[in-house]
Amino acid sequence: MIEVEALTKVYPGGVEAVREIDFAVEPGEVFGLLGPNGAGKSTTIGMLTTTVAPTSGTARLAGHDVATDPLAARSVSSVVFQESVVDRSLTGRRNLELHARLWGTRSAPVEGHAAALGIADLLDRPVGTYSGGQRRRLEIARALVSEPSVLFLDEPTVGLDPLIRYELLDVLAGLCDRSDLTLLLTTHYLDEAERLCDRVAIMHEGRIVALDTPAALRAQLGEELIELRVDGDGDDALAALCEHGVAGPDAFVVGSTLTLPLSQNPTDAIAEIRELGLPVTSLSTRRPTLDDVYLRLTGGRLAEAA
Repeated sequence: MIEVEALTKVYPGGVEAVREIDFAVEPGEVFGLLGPNGAGKSTTIGMLTTTVAPTSGTARLAGHDVATDPLAARSVSSVVFQESVVDRSLTGRRNLELHARLWGTRSAPVEGHAAALGIADLLDRPVGTYSGGQRRRLEIARALVSEPSVLFLDEPTVGLDPLIRYELLDVLAGLCDRSDLTLLLTTHYLDEAERLCDRVAIMHEGRIVALDTPAALRAQLGEELIELRVDGDGDDALAALCEHGVAGPDAFVVGSTLTLPLSQNPTDAIAEIRELGLPVTSLSTRRPTLDDVYLRLTGGRLAEAA
């Protein structure tokens, strides 16, 4: 449904926002672009939705090239942007009906899409009276009015408080379960990728540095890891652990915090760490997360970089 080959965007001044990325998304798949602000996610969405012209490479939606046949590409897709585009002076119903008329579609699906997004009882209220979460649901319902094959969601929960964000994720999960719609979403929230996506591509400085299912990406670090903090230089501590065979090539350090994927019994590893006499101030074991995958690949945590 989505085919991307060597897609590149270079802005004036030589800024390489996206650097020769490749990926494909199957019909009905939920695919995530994961990374901090500035990683190239929104530029990629812009190129796929024909609002940003690629510098080189190709991208196709349902076989339609976004650069050479943009109208056909738009006809099979819809997008929910980061910024709100609904008219707050109109009612929710009027927003949806107007969008349906602009697309030349019948207005009958309006009620169904509103019900699916949990805003059917709000349709006759001015959008200016909606909460942030309710407006975001209306944005998604509006995008579905054209009955797209591909739906792009660019940071769909950005700016929402935790409870509203959780509720919206629940709505999106239900939407994915009930339709064969292909979704591509960008996010820097790890729980969104874990909960919604069949596969994720981790972006860093315009490149895709990893692409797989969330479970497979986590499995690269094994089933368990040790995280320890030292009083002093983390790189020196990691070098000592590597020298004595406690840490392997997949261990990484950020500041004074070291993360060691385990290839042995955790109890034995902890005992060996203590025998080295390192100035350890805290030590714990836990299961790997997508944040660990990103950190190992890029040297920075998603939450700190976003």
